[in-house]
Amino acid sequence: MHALALVLTAAVLHAVWNIAAKRVQGGSQVFVFCYALLSAVLWLPIGAIVLLSSDASIGWPLLLASALSGLFHNLYGLALQTGYDKADLGVVYPVARGTGPLITMLFAIAVLGERPGLLGVAGGLVVVAGVAVVATARAPEGRAAQRHSPYSGILWGTLTGLTIASYTLWDDHAMTELALLPIPYFALTAAWQSVLMAPTLRGQSETMRRIVRDHWREVAVIAVLSPLAYVLVLQAMTTTPVALVAPARESSIVVGALLAWWLFKEPRPARKLLGAVVVLTGIALIAA
Repeated sequence: MHALALVLTAAVLHAVWNIAAKRVQGGSQVFVFCYALLSAVLWLPIGAIVLLSSDASIGWPLLLASALSGLFHNLYGLALQTGYDKADLGVVYPVARGTGPLITMLFAIAVLGERPGLLGVAGGLVVVAGVAVVATARAPEGRAAQRHSPYSGILWGTLTGLTIASYTLWDDHAMTELALLPIPYFALTAAWQSVLMAPTLRGQSETMRRIVRDHWREVAVIAVLSPLAYVLVLQAMTTTPVALVAPARESSIVVGALLAWWLFKEPRPARKLLGAVVVLTGIALIAA
């Protein structure tokens, strides 16, 4: 139950920072760089304190594992922001959060040999079914609120889901097999994100000024909430199989769908609420 509480808290934080990300249009590379850099500035001192107060040290496993995680998280951030540029949050978000755990769970069971139990597997499948209900809640034909093609949202949501599965599986390996500490690991991951993204920013000084001037609040929200949400997930991974953690954290689509309807006037709130109930049922099975 402790791990489930961590994951559900992370889910709420995740939905909130995705609302902030949706408000930023264009300049995906610069935006991802900005929030990753600020995350590194905020979390590296905390990571250093955690390392100094433990028996762990900065070694090659920590440096290399966090570097690969930084690459996966950059791909995730770019896919997500591009999706939000080209499609509605109400499609991209649930599709991304649904395909991610589905791929993760199947890989963890088939390749890693994890055995979450029948109720856990059933709960994961029910969560994915709830995601599908929310993702297909489109606006009626011709409605002005449907500004983007749902197929674009499904495409970018699926690509984002693939990156979610990639970093989830790798970070689970770092937490369980390599036994790395979550906070120093994520702090270095954020630092690697900004380092790896920096070479792509050449010639984008005007975009940088626009993002910093117009969207510093969104940068700050993501820099604080995204790491906090994911550190909670990493902590849960140290005691709970990834095949259970990955689907449970997708309860964020419940909060995300309702916030999207409230803030962005997304269509079909009743159907999205039905999907939320299905998702919560799946989470109850996972926790059983």
